[in-house]
Amino acid sequence: MIKSMTGYGKASVSFNDKTITIEIKTLNSKQADITLKTSSLYRGEEINIRNIIANFLERGKIDCYILTEYDGEKAQPININSNLFVSYYKQIEDLAQKVNAPKEEILRYVLEIPEITRCKTEEISQEEEDVFYKLLDKVLNETDQYRIIEGKSLEEDLRLRIQIIETKLAEIDLYEPFRIKQIKEKLMSKLNELNCELIDKNRFEQEIIYYLEKLDITEEKTRLKQHLDYFLQTMNSPSSEGRKLGFIAQEIGREINTMGSKSQEANMQKIVVLMKDELEKIKEQILNVL
Repeated sequence: MIKSMTGYGKASVSFNDKTITIEIKTLNSKQADITLKTSSLYRGEEINIRNIIANFLERGKIDCYILTEYDGEKAQPININSNLFVSYYKQIEDLAQKVNAPKEEILRYVLEIPEITRCKTEEISQEEEDVFYKLLDKVLNETDQYRIIEGKSLEEDLRLRIQIIETKLAEIDLYEPFRIKQIKEKLMSKLNELNCELIDKNRFEQEIIYYLEKLDITEEKTRLKQHLDYFLQTMNSPSSEGRKLGFIAQEIGREINTMGSKSQEANMQKIVVLMKDELEKIKEQILNVL
């Protein structure tokens, strides 16, 4: 099964006097790169939240937003540090007077200073904690379902690319007999151009056979077919194996490159270029596979 690292989930729940909203967005990344933005109410749970997200989503650039909105008159009360407020206000007012700046917005500026206003400490009850983690579990599952749906599109594309490479691999057999004959005739032609009577024909024939064996690509074709089959088998495994698919793609590329360097035939080299093009598309897609 293929899962994409692209995912999204969002859900809200009402509890007593507030609404809790959790939103998760994921993109591709080599590791679990988690950015967590939460209200002060749940900061004490941050480590646990991060561990739950990392264990569930495994990999990806993960952005998690936790928002708490209080309903109407029951909004979370705040404490204003009066002494600090007066001190800041007077200093800013003096500066505004010195530079002849307007004073109408000083009140708003001072109230926006973090040290001036602080929310009263509120502890999370066990009941609210249960509600919160059930909501987090719901959003994580929603994100996972999104990844599964995206993964199906990735899987279809990857299977298509593998099938194209397999088809191109079969086409190479059409040019294989002609290639060997062409190389042999070219070598004999070079020998005749030398017009040398002292060359041992039998020894030269042996050298040609040895040279042709070095250019034989039967082993590379066999290994390439095995790697393509293993790639498809890995996609059918119960879990998403993005890293393993990446390793197999590297092996596929190694065999294709070797065939290209050994082929010495124009039509076969064109086929190799087409296989490389499909492989690059596969590698791009694998970057987003979990």
